[in-house]
Amino acid sequence: MAKNYYDITLALAGICQSAHLAQQLAHQGQCDAQALKTSLSSLLDLNPSSTLAVYGNDEAQLRFGLETLLAVLSNPSRQGLGAELTRYTLSMMVLERKLSANKSALDTLAQRIAQLDRQLSHYDIDSETIIAAMAGIYVDVISPLGPRIQVTGSPAVLQNTQVQNKVRAALLAGIRSAVLWHQVGGGRLQLMFYRNRLIREAKRILAGMPSA
Repeated sequence: MAKNYYDITLALAGICQSAHLAQQLAHQGQCDAQALKTSLSSLLDLNPSSTLAVYGNDEAQLRFGLETLLAVLSNPSRQGLGAELTRYTLSMMVLERKLSANKSALDTLAQRIAQLDRQLSHYDIDSETIIAAMAGIYVDVISPLGPRIQVTGSPAVLQNTQVQNKVRAALLAGIRSAVLWHQVGGGRLQLMFYRNRLIREAKRILAGMPSA
């Protein structure tokens, strides 16, 4: 069966977007606010009508992730910030495989996300309350699956509890995108053998967007 590279590229951009948000937060204590909102919102739709629906039915909401995807795939770096992005992206894929193989963790995750839905009638998706709840889900459900994602950045920034919560919420969203990536036919082999195909598709999607 022919792979749908449009859906695969969108989901991979979702993972890359989360990786880049976590990196920005760890180094600077802040990140692209709109991209974070898109990534956090992607956690809530567990039965989407389409891949794009997970990201607000708007390709432009993944611009940050698509640009990150191009940076990661076009210049695979062995050191520095590029290496961090690659490591976060691959680590989230590894954790997603462990999650998908663990029925009780999946059930707990679904229950906890359903509870978030109830809280959202009182709080905004990017409020400290919701982000702290998402971080709690990451710590309780994802972290025990191991291996833990070692987030590197500014020690002073990473001591801030709110920053820690945002990083964990961003990583949780990345694992959501990794689940989607597998559902639409994505896999590690593509990163090795179909890199150029993914790059072409990301460039095509970006080219079709109105300029920022």
